[in-house]
Amino acid sequence: MTDMVVARKEGLYCVPGDFYIDPWLPVERAVITHAHADHARIGHGRYLASAEGEGVLRARLGDIRLDTLPYGESVVHNGVNVSLHPAGHVLGSSQVRMECRGEVWVASGDYKVESDATCAAFEPVRCDTFITESTFGLPIYRWQPQQTIFNDINDWWRANAQEGRASVLFCYAFGKAQRILAGIDAGIGPIICHGAVEPLNRAYRASGVRLPETRMVTDIADKAELRRALVIAPPSAGSSPWMKRFGEYSDAFASGWMLLRGARRRRAVDRGFILSDHADWPGLMQAIGATGAERVIVTHGQVPVMVRWLRQNGLDAGAFVTEYGDEEDDSSTEKESAIAPSGERTADA
Repeated sequence: MTDMVVARKEGLYCVPGDFYIDPWLPVERAVITHAHADHARIGHGRYLASAEGEGVLRARLGDIRLDTLPYGESVVHNGVNVSLHPAGHVLGSSQVRMECRGEVWVASGDYKVESDATCAAFEPVRCDTFITESTFGLPIYRWQPQQTIFNDINDWWRANAQEGRASVLFCYAFGKAQRILAGIDAGIGPIICHGAVEPLNRAYRASGVRLPETRMVTDIADKAELRRALVIAPPSAGSSPWMKRFGEYSDAFASGWMLLRGARRRRAVDRGFILSDHADWPGLMQAIGATGAERVIVTHGQVPVMVRWLRQNGLDAGAFVTEYGDEEDDSSTEKESAIAPSGERTADA
Protein backbone atom coordinates (compact mmCIF):
# COMPACT_ATOMS: atom_id res chain seq x y z
CA MET A 1 0.00 0.00 0.00
CA THR A 2 1.27 3.49 -0.83
CA ASP A 3 1.58 6.07 1.95
CA MET A 4 -1.80 7.01 3.39
CA VAL A 5 -0.64 10.61 4.02
CA VAL A 6 1.71 12.68 1.85
CA ALA A 7 2.78 16.32 1.89
CA ARG A 8 1.47 18.40 -1.01
CA LYS A 9 1.77 22.09 -1.73
CA GLU A 10 -1.61 22.62 -0.03
CA GLY A 11 -0.75 20.63 3.11
CA LEU A 12 -0.78 17.10 4.50
CA TYR A 13 -3.05 15.03 2.27
CA CYS A 14 -4.81 11.75 3.06
CA VAL A 15 -4.64 10.02 -0.32
CA PRO A 16 -7.43 7.43 -0.06
CA GLY A 17 -9.67 9.76 1.95
CA ASP A 18 -9.19 12.76 -0.36
CA PHE A 19 -8.95 15.30 2.47
CA TYR A 20 -6.26 17.43 4.05
CA ILE A 21 -5.08 17.80 7.63
CA ASP A 22 -4.44 21.41 8.74
CA PRO A 23 -3.79 22.60 5.16
CA TRP A 24 -2.12 25.97 4.64
CA LEU A 25 -3.68 26.62 1.22
CA PRO A 26 -7.43 26.55 0.47
CA VAL A 27 -8.83 23.04 -0.15
CA GLU A 28 -12.28 21.48 -0.42
CA ARG A 29 -12.09 19.30 2.71
CA ALA A 30 -9.95 20.05 5.76
CA VAL A 31 -9.64 18.19 9.04
CA ILE A 32 -8.43 20.67 11.66
CA THR A 33 -6.45 19.51 14.69
CA HIS A 34 -6.85 22.79 16.62
CA ALA A 35 -7.61 26.47 16.21
CA HIS A 36 -4.13 28.03 16.32
CA ALA A 37 -3.59 30.19 13.25
CA ASP A 38 -0.86 28.04 11.70
CA HIS A 39 -3.16 25.00 11.72
CA ALA A 40 -6.62 26.52 11.17
CA ARG A 41 -6.94 28.91 8.25
CA ILE A 42 -9.84 30.49 6.45
CA GLY A 43 -10.81 29.62 2.87
CA HIS A 44 -11.53 25.87 2.97
CA GLY A 45 -14.76 24.45 1.57
CA ARG A 46 -15.67 22.19 4.51
CA TYR A 47 -14.09 21.73 7.92
CA LEU A 48 -14.08 18.81 10.34
CA ALA A 49 -12.92 19.35 13.92
CA SER A 50 -13.64 18.10 17.43
CA ALA A 51 -16.94 19.05 19.02
CA GLU A 52 -14.96 20.36 22.01
CA GLY A 53 -13.13 22.83 19.76
CA GLU A 54 -16.13 24.20 17.89
CA GLY A 55 -16.48 27.36 19.96
CA VAL A 56 -12.88 28.54 19.70
CA LEU A 57 -12.66 27.55 16.03
CA ARG A 58 -15.73 29.62 15.17
CA ALA A 59 -14.47 32.48 17.33
CA ARG A 60 -11.28 32.60 15.28
CA LEU A 61 -12.52 31.72 11.78
CA GLY A 62 -16.05 33.09 11.79
CA ASP A 63 -18.84 31.61 9.66
CA ILE A 64 -17.43 28.38 8.20
CA ARG A 65 -19.01 25.11 7.03
CA LEU A 66 -18.01 23.08 10.05
CA ASP A 67 -18.80 19.48 10.94
CA THR A 68 -17.77 18.21 14.36
CA LEU A 69 -17.01 14.85 15.97
CA PRO A 70 -16.92 14.06 19.69
CA TYR A 71 -13.64 12.52 20.75
CA GLY A 72 -13.52 8.81 20.00
CA GLU A 73 -16.44 8.73 17.56
CA SER A 74 -15.71 7.95 13.94
CA VAL A 75 -16.91 8.73 10.45
CA VAL A 76 -16.10 6.86 7.23
CA HIS A 77 -15.07 8.99 4.26
CA ASN A 78 -14.05 7.40 0.94
CA GLY A 79 -13.31 4.15 2.75
CA VAL A 80 -11.14 5.77 5.46
CA ASN A 81 -12.33 5.49 9.05
CA VAL A 82 -11.57 8.86 10.67
CA SER A 83 -11.73 9.61 14.38
CA LEU A 84 -10.42 12.41 16.60
CA HIS A 85 -8.64 11.91 19.92
CA PRO A 86 -7.45 14.37 22.59
CA ALA A 87 -4.03 15.96 22.00
CA GLY A 88 -3.84 17.86 25.31
CA HIS A 89 -2.52 21.00 23.59
CA VAL A 90 -5.38 23.52 23.89
CA LEU A 91 -9.18 23.35 24.10
CA GLY A 92 -10.46 21.08 21.32
CA SER A 93 -7.03 19.98 20.11
CA SER A 94 -7.09 16.61 18.40
CA GLN A 95 -5.04 13.83 16.95
CA VAL A 96 -6.44 12.50 13.69
CA ARG A 97 -6.66 8.71 13.47
CA MET A 98 -7.06 7.28 9.95
CA GLU A 99 -7.64 3.60 9.24
CA CYS A 100 -7.81 2.09 5.78
CA ARG A 101 -7.45 -1.55 4.72
CA GLY A 102 -6.16 -2.56 8.13
CA GLU A 103 -3.45 0.14 8.31
CA VAL A 104 -3.60 2.94 10.89
CA TRP A 105 -1.98 6.38 10.70
CA VAL A 106 -2.22 9.11 13.34
CA ALA A 107 -1.47 12.81 12.74
CA SER A 108 -0.92 14.38 16.13
CA GLY A 109 -1.00 18.10 15.32
CA ASP A 110 0.50 19.83 18.38
CA TYR A 111 0.34 18.09 21.75
CA LYS A 112 1.55 17.90 25.32
CA VAL A 113 1.35 14.98 27.72
CA GLU A 114 0.92 16.90 31.01
CA SER A 115 -2.80 17.34 31.64
CA ASP A 116 -4.30 20.68 32.59
CA ALA A 117 -7.69 22.03 33.61
CA THR A 118 -8.55 23.68 30.29
CA CYS A 119 -8.56 20.79 27.80
CA ALA A 120 -8.93 17.04 27.52
CA ALA A 121 -5.77 15.15 28.44
CA PHE A 122 -3.54 13.63 25.76
CA GLU A 123 -4.66 10.13 24.77
CA PRO A 124 -2.11 7.73 23.25
CA VAL A 125 -3.48 6.16 20.07
CA ARG A 126 -1.98 2.91 18.79
CA CYS A 127 -0.98 3.08 15.15
CA ASP A 128 1.42 1.85 12.48
CA THR A 129 2.63 5.34 11.49
CA PHE A 130 2.71 8.38 13.78
CA ILE A 131 3.12 11.96 12.53
CA THR A 132 4.61 14.00 15.36
CA GLU A 133 5.56 17.62 15.94
CA SER A 134 9.03 18.42 17.32
CA THR A 135 8.77 22.04 18.53
CA PHE A 136 10.85 21.28 21.62
CA GLY A 137 12.54 18.20 20.22
CA LEU A 138 15.91 18.59 21.94
CA PRO A 139 17.01 16.86 25.17
CA ILE A 140 17.57 20.24 26.89
CA TYR A 141 13.81 20.86 26.97
CA ARG A 142 12.42 19.38 30.17
CA TRP A 143 9.50 21.10 31.88
CA GLN A 144 8.89 21.48 35.58
CA PRO A 145 5.42 20.48 36.83
CA GLN A 146 2.96 23.20 35.90
CA GLN A 147 1.91 23.80 39.52
CA THR A 148 5.50 24.86 40.27
CA ILE A 149 5.22 27.50 37.55
CA PHE A 150 1.80 28.65 38.76
CA ASN A 151 3.24 29.04 42.27
CA ASP A 152 6.11 31.14 40.87
CA ILE A 153 3.63 33.37 39.02
CA ASN A 154 1.56 33.77 42.20
CA ASP A 155 4.64 34.73 44.23
CA TRP A 156 5.71 37.30 41.61
CA TRP A 157 2.20 38.76 41.37
CA ARG A 158 1.76 38.88 45.16
CA ALA A 159 5.09 40.65 45.68
CA ASN A 160 4.26 43.24 43.02
CA ALA A 161 0.79 43.84 44.49
CA GLN A 162 2.29 44.41 47.92
CA GLU A 163 4.61 47.03 46.41
CA GLY A 164 1.77 48.73 44.54
CA ARG A 165 2.57 47.89 40.91
CA ALA A 166 0.74 45.94 38.26
CA SER A 167 1.98 42.53 37.08
CA VAL A 168 1.87 42.30 33.27
CA LEU A 169 2.20 38.75 31.97
CA PHE A 170 2.67 38.33 28.23
CA CYS A 171 1.57 35.02 26.73
CA TYR A 172 -0.22 33.64 23.69
CA ALA A 173 -3.88 34.74 23.74
CA PHE A 174 -5.33 31.32 22.89
CA GLY A 175 -4.52 28.39 25.12
CA LYS A 176 -1.66 29.69 27.24
CA ALA A 177 -3.66 32.59 28.66
CA GLN A 178 -6.57 30.37 29.69
CA ARG A 179 -4.28 27.71 31.15
CA ILE A 180 -2.61 30.35 33.32
CA LEU A 181 -5.96 31.80 34.39
CA ALA A 182 -7.17 28.35 35.45
CA GLY A 183 -4.00 27.68 37.46
CA ILE A 184 -3.28 30.87 39.39
CA ASP A 185 -4.58 32.12 42.76
CA ALA A 186 -7.33 34.55 41.75
CA GLY A 187 -7.58 35.84 45.33
CA ILE A 188 -4.38 37.88 45.07
CA GLY A 189 -6.04 40.74 43.17
CA PRO A 190 -8.11 41.72 40.12
CA ILE A 191 -7.35 40.07 36.78
CA ILE A 192 -7.38 42.18 33.64
CA CYS A 193 -7.29 40.67 30.15
CA HIS A 194 -6.37 42.33 26.88
CA GLY A 195 -9.02 42.58 24.16
CA ALA A 196 -7.32 39.76 22.23
CA VAL A 197 -7.66 37.42 25.21
CA GLU A 198 -11.14 38.13 26.58
CA PRO A 199 -13.18 36.78 23.61
CA LEU A 200 -11.31 33.48 23.91
CA ASN A 201 -12.01 33.41 27.64
CA ARG A 202 -15.70 33.64 26.79
CA ALA A 203 -15.39 30.77 24.31
CA TYR A 204 -13.67 28.63 26.94
CA ARG A 205 -16.35 29.38 29.52
CA ALA A 206 -19.08 28.59 26.99
CA SER A 207 -17.40 25.19 26.50
CA GLY A 208 -17.59 24.47 30.22
CA VAL A 209 -14.05 25.41 31.27
CA ARG A 210 -13.95 27.13 34.66
CA LEU A 211 -11.95 30.36 34.65
CA PRO A 212 -11.80 33.08 37.32
CA GLU A 213 -13.50 36.43 36.81
CA THR A 214 -11.60 38.63 34.37
CA ARG A 215 -12.15 42.24 33.37
CA MET A 216 -11.13 44.61 30.61
CA VAL A 217 -9.05 47.61 31.65
CA THR A 218 -11.94 49.89 30.63
CA ASP A 219 -14.05 48.19 33.33
CA ILE A 220 -11.77 49.43 36.11
CA ALA A 221 -13.22 52.56 37.75
CA ASP A 222 -10.83 52.71 40.71
CA LYS A 223 -7.35 53.12 39.29
CA ALA A 224 -5.88 51.92 42.59
CA GLU A 225 -7.02 48.44 41.57
CA LEU A 226 -4.53 48.49 38.70
CA ARG A 227 -1.67 48.54 41.20
CA ARG A 228 -2.75 45.09 42.50
CA ALA A 229 -3.78 43.60 39.18
CA LEU A 230 -2.49 40.73 37.09
CA VAL A 231 -2.68 41.78 33.45
CA ILE A 232 -2.79 39.04 30.79
CA ALA A 233 -1.82 40.28 27.33
CA PRO A 234 -0.43 38.96 24.03
CA PRO A 235 3.19 39.76 23.16
CA SER A 236 2.07 42.30 20.54
CA ALA A 237 0.71 44.53 23.31
CA GLY A 238 4.16 45.10 24.78
CA SER A 239 5.04 48.06 22.60
CA SER A 240 1.54 49.48 22.25
CA PRO A 241 0.01 52.62 23.83
CA TRP A 242 -2.33 50.28 25.73
CA MET A 243 0.46 49.62 28.22
CA LYS A 244 0.56 53.26 29.37
CA ARG A 245 -2.65 52.68 31.35
CA PHE A 246 -0.79 50.71 34.01
CA GLY A 247 1.81 53.24 35.12
CA GLU A 248 4.62 51.49 36.95
CA TYR A 249 4.50 47.75 36.36
CA SER A 250 6.60 44.60 36.37
CA ASP A 251 6.44 42.48 33.24
CA ALA A 252 7.04 38.81 32.48
CA PHE A 253 6.72 36.37 29.60
CA ALA A 254 5.37 32.81 29.77
CA SER A 255 6.68 30.39 27.15
CA GLY A 256 8.75 27.26 26.78
CA TRP A 257 11.33 29.42 25.04
CA MET A 258 12.03 31.17 28.36
CA LEU A 259 14.31 28.22 29.10
CA LEU A 260 16.82 29.90 26.78
CA ARG A 261 18.70 32.91 28.13
CA GLY A 262 18.84 34.52 24.72
CA ALA A 263 15.05 34.45 24.45
CA ARG A 264 14.69 36.13 27.82
CA ARG A 265 17.16 38.85 26.81
CA ARG A 266 15.33 39.52 23.54
CA ARG A 267 12.06 39.89 25.37
CA ALA A 268 13.65 42.36 27.81
CA VAL A 269 11.17 41.49 30.57
CA ASP A 270 11.67 41.30 34.33
CA ARG A 271 10.78 37.61 34.56
CA GLY A 272 10.49 34.57 32.35
CA PHE A 273 8.17 31.70 33.27
CA ILE A 274 8.91 28.41 31.51
CA LEU A 275 5.47 27.14 30.58
CA SER A 276 4.67 25.42 27.30
CA ASP A 277 1.61 23.84 25.73
CA HIS A 278 3.90 21.56 23.69
CA ALA A 279 5.52 18.33 24.85
CA ASP A 280 9.09 18.54 26.11
CA TRP A 281 11.72 16.00 25.07
CA PRO A 282 10.65 13.31 27.58
CA GLY A 283 7.03 13.98 26.63
CA LEU A 284 7.72 13.50 22.94
CA MET A 285 9.53 10.24 23.61
CA GLN A 286 6.71 9.07 25.90
CA ALA A 287 4.03 9.86 23.33
CA ILE A 288 5.86 8.23 20.44
CA GLY A 289 6.58 5.10 22.46
CA ALA A 290 2.96 4.80 23.60
CA THR A 291 1.69 4.64 20.00
CA GLY A 292 3.62 1.45 19.30
CA ALA A 293 4.32 2.86 15.82
CA GLU A 294 7.23 1.37 13.89
CA ARG A 295 7.30 4.37 11.56
CA VAL A 296 7.43 8.00 12.72
CA ILE A 297 7.23 11.10 10.53
CA VAL A 298 8.48 14.33 12.12
CA THR A 299 7.12 17.78 11.31
CA HIS A 300 7.79 21.35 12.48
CA GLY A 301 10.50 22.01 15.06
CA GLN A 302 13.78 20.21 15.67
CA VAL A 303 13.27 17.85 12.76
CA PRO A 304 16.82 16.62 11.93
CA VAL A 305 17.66 15.90 15.58
CA MET A 306 14.43 14.00 16.15
CA VAL A 307 14.73 11.96 12.97
CA ARG A 308 18.33 11.02 13.73
CA TRP A 309 17.50 10.03 17.33
CA LEU A 310 14.52 7.91 16.31
CA ARG A 311 16.54 6.11 13.64
CA GLN A 312 19.31 5.43 16.14
CA ASN A 313 16.68 3.86 18.38
CA GLY A 314 15.42 1.45 15.76
CA LEU A 315 12.45 3.29 14.26
CA ASP A 316 11.76 3.96 10.61
CA ALA A 317 11.83 7.76 10.80
CA GLY A 318 11.45 10.47 8.18
CA ALA A 319 10.10 14.00 7.88
CA PHE A 320 7.45 16.14 6.26
CA VAL A 321 8.26 19.74 5.38
CA THR A 322 5.25 21.83 6.43
CA GLU A 323 4.20 25.45 6.76
CA TYR A 324 3.36 25.09 10.43
CA GLY A 325 5.01 27.57 12.73
CA ASP A 326 5.08 27.88 16.49
CA GLU A 327 2.68 30.13 18.33
CA GLU A 328 5.24 30.37 21.15
CA ASP A 329 8.18 31.37 18.97
CA ASP A 330 9.89 34.71 19.62
CA SER A 331 8.92 35.88 16.14
CA SER A 332 5.25 34.89 16.47
CA THR A 333 2.36 37.35 16.31
CA GLU A 334 -1.40 37.07 16.42
CA LYS A 335 -1.44 37.21 12.61
CA GLU A 336 -1.15 34.24 10.32
CA SER A 337 2.29 33.67 8.86
CA ALA A 338 2.93 34.17 5.17
CA ILE A 339 2.38 31.09 3.05
CA ALA A 340 5.02 30.00 0.54
CA PRO A 341 3.73 27.33 -1.87
CA SER A 342 5.92 24.29 -2.21
CA GLY A 343 5.96 21.10 -4.24
CA GLU A 344 4.71 17.73 -3.08
CA ARG A 345 7.06 16.04 -0.63
CA THR A 346 7.25 12.57 0.79
CA ALA A 347 8.06 11.41 4.29
CA ASP A 348 11.66 10.79 3.25
CA ALA A 349 12.29 14.38 2.13
